[in-house]
Amino acid sequence: MSESLSYASEKSGLPPGSLVHVGEVHKHEHKITVIDYDKSTLTNYTIKNIEELLPYQSTDTITWVIIDGLQDVSIIDAIGQHFDIHALVLEDILNTHQRPKFEEFDDYLYIVIKAISLAVDEFNVEYEQVSLLLLDKFVFTFKEKPDAIFDPIFSRLNNDKSHLRNLGTDYLTYIIMDTIVDEYFTLQDTFDELIESVEDELLSDPSAQTLNTIQKIKRELIFLRRSVSPMRELLASIQRSESQLLNDKTKRYFGDVYDHVIRVSEAMESYRDLIAGMLDIYLSSVSNKMNETMKILTVFASIFIPLTFIAGVYGMNFEYMPELKWRWGYPALWAVFIGVSVFLLRFFKKKNWL
Repeated sequence: MSESLSYASEKSGLPPGSLVHVGEVHKHEHKITVIDYDKSTLTNYTIKNIEELLPYQSTDTITWVIIDGLQDVSIIDAIGQHFDIHALVLEDILNTHQRPKFEEFDDYLYIVIKAISLAVDEFNVEYEQVSLLLLDKFVFTFKEKPDAIFDPIFSRLNNDKSHLRNLGTDYLTYIIMDTIVDEYFTLQDTFDELIESVEDELLSDPSAQTLNTIQKIKRELIFLRRSVSPMRELLASIQRSESQLLNDKTKRYFGDVYDHVIRVSEAMESYRDLIAGMLDIYLSSVSNKMNETMKILTVFASIFIPLTFIAGVYGMNFEYMPELKWRWGYPALWAVFIGVSVFLLRFFKKKNWL
């Protein structure tokens, strides 16, 4: 976090379009992967600089460029120079705190989307900004770090009969976005299971850990809403777009992604209502447990009040107390103690106080 803030401070005061990476610095090897394909051919390899892409500008194949890591600003700058990308778009690519959005230009489209995943060892939602540049024959994908999120797409590309091999860059963009949104459903299933387990704890034996889990879910839902809700506006804008880069048939596929986002958004809203109800249930449960404890303590105090009174009377230092000289006085006093206790317990039980 401190590194992210330092980059943000470096950005402060610079003119618009200044290329500075703003975001978390991930420790990994920088990588540029190029996948070039058409109906009959497919090549997959890595390159060291953007200049190696220039020969593909004159071919009829689809070229998908995946940049893993944004620390090397020179790569982003080179893409801007060779493919005529606006400086403000390049600036947004390097700023990983962007809101999901869609921007339309004459020769390309710019899309920002959030990839969401769960940490392996614990319930911790991880966010990654994925930026897309859609051109006539190129699709640039900018990621913060290497991961396996695009493995299903690689498998589809290896099948020469796949629709992906026969359609354009707009369909590839749809596949990328659809793959990212599909991960939202995995996260939704995890939330379903977690909320169900918390509900069971609330009904059986809520603890401080239960409250911590509720608060963590509530906090994650706030971040998720910021990442998922803008997707509705983004996809609606794509469907309304009149750009020549988007085929009308492909727009229908984006409509399917829009439906998925609506489902996830509605699920998140329902989770918020459930969490609010769970918090009320937890507070009521804790209050009820406290009331039960106080009731038991009150019952014991009520039983011992008359016993304490009797013991206090016979603990007074008067010389002439007839019962003190009586042979059966001590056993009789215990009989009174027991009798009073039994009477009060039966009385409380009859009143349903126990």
